[in-house]
Amino acid sequence: MIYLASGGLFSFNTGFAIWVLISMVIFLFIMAKFAVPPIMAALDEREKNIKDSLESAENALKEAKQISQDNQKALKQAEAEAQRIRKDALADAETIRADRLDKAKKDAEKLLDDAKKAIEQEKKQALSELRSEVADLALQAASAILDAELDEKKNRKLVDNFIKDISSN
Repeated sequence: MIYLASGGLFSFNTGFAIWVLISMVIFLFIMAKFAVPPIMAALDEREKNIKDSLESAENALKEAKQISQDNQKALKQAEAEAQRIRKDALADAETIRADRLDKAKKDAEKLLDDAKKAIEQEKKQALSELRSEVADLALQAASAILDAELDEKKNRKLVDNFIKDISSN
């Protein structure tokens, strides 16, 4: 038997080609019917998940920026409030210091006035006692000298007039 060289690389077998074509159509039909929809659904779901993740990340980034801005504003407000509180505290401290200083000055002036009044009172009392004693001594001296000439009433009047003249000088 002699074989013809008909089964080479470039030879075409029609029956085999038809079976390959039918097998391919059935394979593509089965793939399109059962395999491609779940794969496409999975790819669509994956694409949707990626988009949702990207949107969530963008939203989270926007929220983070907003929170950062809010924190900056809150920090600036807190710093301003702290400065205001510090300024108010310093003003209050200055007011308290000035009030205490005024009170201390008034207390010192009152003590000084009270001391002057006490000194004046004691001075008047000492002068009164001195006058009384001088009057008594003058009476005793006068009565010893003028024992017979004047009575005690006249002596008292004379000494009182004498003391008035002395104290007015």
